[in-house]
Amino acid sequence: MIGVIATLKIHSGKADEFEAVFREMMAKVKANEGGCLAYQLTKSRNEPDTYKVLELYANSQAHEAHGQSEHFREMAPKLGPFLAAMPEIEVLDGVQ
Repeated sequence: MIGVIATLKIHSGKADEFEAVFREMMAKVKANEGGCLAYQLTKSRNEPDTYKVLELYANSQAHEAHGQSEHFREMAPKLGPFLAAMPEIEVLDGVQ
């Protein structure tokens, strides 16, 4: 199992627009990626304009497929203008 925490810092005042676009991304991931067990946008209570995407994949192949998927390549440019910094990505290995 592979976990990912993606930290996204967005431009102030853009939360509603960003969330609307990201909801579209979540729907496409959930509809098209059987190996993605969880893909949830969360908003930080401690850091303004900071979101974390909590991702859980069945295996490394499912994680790799996510980044190579058509919907990811389609949605990334739509999300880009909202970002105030490069995303911080932490990849985690599941403990069994």
